[in-house]
Amino acid sequence: MTAGKFKYPYLSIDHLKMGLIRSGNTGLTPEDDDELTEYLWPIVREIIKTAIENDQDLIIEGCYAPADWRQDFDENYLKNIRFICLAMTEEYIEDHFDDIIGHESEIESRLIKEDCTINDLKQCNRWFIDTFGSAGEMVMLIEDDFGKALAGISSSLT
Repeated sequence: MTAGKFKYPYLSIDHLKMGLIRSGNTGLTPEDDDELTEYLWPIVREIIKTAIENDQDLIIEGCYAPADWRQDFDENYLKNIRFICLAMTEEYIEDHFDDIIGHESEIESRLIKEDCTINDLKQCNRWFIDTFGSAGEMVMLIEDDFGKALAGISSSLT
């Protein structure tokens, strides 16, 4: 599934992040995850509000949303937002690690193959599952079939 399937505009928070870093608008680096969430979230939050106010559909993809993001929106905004956290189970990561790394540049070129270990990926996914699950957010787990997980997302958007 791509954002193009739904004909919705799409914003990658990673693109926003790199634009701000490369333009010198921040001294943060791509490795400063926690600080980047604090830095990027106010910008992303206002982009979301603007899209809703203009009655525009928008898919925002990326991991720089705080778990308590809902506190930044009143009910008029919240009724227009669908938040989905997509994560992989440890078993899926173990069984498909080479495939996952093989697809790391599917959407955008990434150079993390040397940096990403199976344990790093498990730890990262566990953090998203625990953090957003505890916050009551929808966490769609890729357990055995990536396509089935994406179909679940697709059906929740229509």
